[in-house]
Amino acid sequence: MSLGKKIIVYSVFCLSFLLSGLSDLPENSFLHAAANTVDVIELNDDTINPVTADYIMSAVDEAERQGAQCLIIKLDTPGGLLSSTRSIVKKILGSSVPVVVYISPSGSRAGSAGVFITYASHVAAMAPSTNIGAAHPVEMGGRSGEQRTIWDALRDMIDSTRDRNKKNADGVSKETKTATEKNPESAAEDPMSSKILNDTVAFIQSMAKERGRNIEWAKESVTKSYSITEKEALERNVIEIIATDDRDLLAQLDGRTVTIGDRSVVLRTKDASLRHIAMDMRQRILNILANPNIAYIFFILGFYGLLFEVTHTGAVVPGVLGTIFIILAFFSMQMLPTNYAGLALIVLAIILFIAEAKTAGFGLFTLGGLVCMVLGSLMLFDSTVPLMRVSLGIIFAFSFTTAAITIFLVRLVIISHRKKVVSGKEGLIGEKGSAQTHLLPGVEGMVFVHGEMWTAVSQEEIKKDAAIVVAGIDGMTLKVKKA
Repeated sequence: MSLGKKIIVYSVFCLSFLLSGLSDLPENSFLHAAANTVDVIELNDDTINPVTADYIMSAVDEAERQGAQCLIIKLDTPGGLLSSTRSIVKKILGSSVPVVVYISPSGSRAGSAGVFITYASHVAAMAPSTNIGAAHPVEMGGRSGEQRTIWDALRDMIDSTRDRNKKNADGVSKETKTATEKNPESAAEDPMSSKILNDTVAFIQSMAKERGRNIEWAKESVTKSYSITEKEALERNVIEIIATDDRDLLAQLDGRTVTIGDRSVVLRTKDASLRHIAMDMRQRILNILANPNIAYIFFILGFYGLLFEVTHTGAVVPGVLGTIFIILAFFSMQMLPTNYAGLALIVLAIILFIAEAKTAGFGLFTLGGLVCMVLGSLMLFDSTVPLMRVSLGIIFAFSFTTAAITIFLVRLVIISHRKKVVSGKEGLIGEKGSAQTHLLPGVEGMVFVHGEMWTAVSQEEIKKDAAIVVAGIDGMTLKVKKA
């Protein structure tokens, strides 16, 4: 038998042996192995924006492809955008894999948009010392029907400064309590706000009815911004489980029946292995850009770069970097609830700073620019969620730094105007020299000034070698007088 035939026979033998071995494996053993896995994703103090929405939806798709027992969303969010929240909710409601929302670890909260995501889940769980509530997602681009005004911005600045780092006895921040005590019916005065409020209430009530959870509290969470702890949530049928950690959650999920569409699924999670799904590089970068502080910093740095390029033509690098920063800033702003009145105030502030540097406004332009920049920065992002607005520290740092740079440039301009000219024709005025010829009134002669010989004329008689001083200049002729 030739070598080629021996190889063929040997290959057939090996293939038949492998197939016979596979036929002895238990039925659906590969599917069983995949089904014994629980996928886990985490939102750690992240806002609900288009990037986090893409992360959650892609995780649902991955869990469906892998045939996982369920997908656990470990949630810690202050809230986010209504448009992104709706996309996430639609994906969870249409998922063929059970989705478990677990508000964890201790100290976490599901605020605003987090309430909707929790209500959409097949099973809702919370860790000890967590809270849920204040369901007020904001619409993309500040189209919530009510723009933040200057007075809103000033009030938020005062409240944030006074209540920073203060906590109530129940662990809920002062900001949350303040939001809870606000009168929600005031928004109903505006027809658009009323329509959005009614639509949002109907949205969460439909999910509560679908999942068999507390409908009345869901409505109050939206209309009155109520927030409750994990024990209250369990008592009021807002959640189904309080779990101390991941393993405790898996143990309590084990044997639970979940309805998906027209079928029931029994979870077998007690001995399941956890498979963590992290954000990919693209999502991590975009999530950073969706931070309002980053968007604000990029916008100001972009302005600095372009200003330097304009005042120092040919530098190139600052102009290129400034353009990139501006583009990134506007990309970030289109993912955030941007208030264009605030953006206009910041642009006006920049114009006033430039005007102060170009024309000495004696500080009036700088003062006006500083006020516009602070107020515009406070109004820039239209959200009741503190993490969806620019930090006060960053606002003051960039505002006062920009003002200081402007004042420094104006000071240099004033000093340069006061200095005596030391070069060119104007620099000769006031210089002393000596007459090289006898000067008669109205008759040109020669003088030696500043190391050079000049044609000169005088209105008085000046003898040769007498000391003279330059009184003026006419073309290339000096007007001199006796020193």
